[in-house]
Amino acid sequence: MTRNILTLTQKIQIHPLFWFVIGISIITAHFTELLIVFMTVLIHELGHACMAQFFHWRIKKIQLLPFGGVVELDEHGNRPLKEELLVILAGPFQHIWMIGVAFLFVKLQIISAPIFELFIYHNLIILCFNLLPVWPLDGGKLLFLLYSLRMPFTKAHRSMMITSISVILVIIMFTFLFEPYHFNLWIIVLFLLVSLYTEWKQRSFVYVRFLMERYYGKYSKIEKLKPLLVEEGEQVIDVLGKFFRGYKHLIVITEGNKRRELDENELLYEYFARKRTTSRVGDLTQEY
Repeated sequence: MTRNILTLTQKIQIHPLFWFVIGISIITAHFTELLIVFMTVLIHELGHACMAQFFHWRIKKIQLLPFGGVVELDEHGNRPLKEELLVILAGPFQHIWMIGVAFLFVKLQIISAPIFELFIYHNLIILCFNLLPVWPLDGGKLLFLLYSLRMPFTKAHRSMMITSISVILVIIMFTFLFEPYHFNLWIIVLFLLVSLYTEWKQRSFVYVRFLMERYYGKYSKIEKLKPLLVEEGEQVIDVLGKFFRGYKHLIVITEGNKRRELDENELLYEYFARKRTTSRVGDLTQEY
């Protein structure tokens, strides 16, 4: 256990924005506030990381931001959805016990009432902020997961991005109206806009990595089977666009009253190995 925690701490990185906030805190002498924010963000992200490590996910780095953080994983949407839900919720869950411990400490007079109030304030702010339905916050990831229950990967990802953009536009509007000179708030908005732009720009790469993980992945815990009914004239690339997260697919090709079947690995082989992106799926079954 100790070795696992040590491994995680070696992956921690502090985002340049956090160093900027640290500099301001030193100048303005807000050391207590800085310590509370740093500890809260760190424990939040370690919650995600510990749960991911429990499920043997591949963790690349843990990056700390002044208003949250990001656990960067080398996973691409093919882990069981229940695992992903637990990994996402593990971060917000940390705030519950932290608030409970703080309440106990103030009752035991280990910490003062003003420190307790400051701790509760920052915990609630960070918790609520991270639950906003905006990528890459926890709320945005939960939104992606929710869409994935009903939509194929590509459509769920696109819907998540559109919702995230809509929410951030509302945040910008309210910031203009009520907090136009709130510098920290504008920094957060800028970070979210850059993150959304990057994710949107890389959406095709995200989709291909999703497919590559299914084709080249050395392991898979996906046990649910979801048949996909397609017509023989549909192209390979269009059928792949119907793949869902959390399911293995049996491709059922309809031709009038006849039906033929194709395993998803055979379709992925045609896409990656033979580069037959525009071939008709009906033609593929004749070769097997």
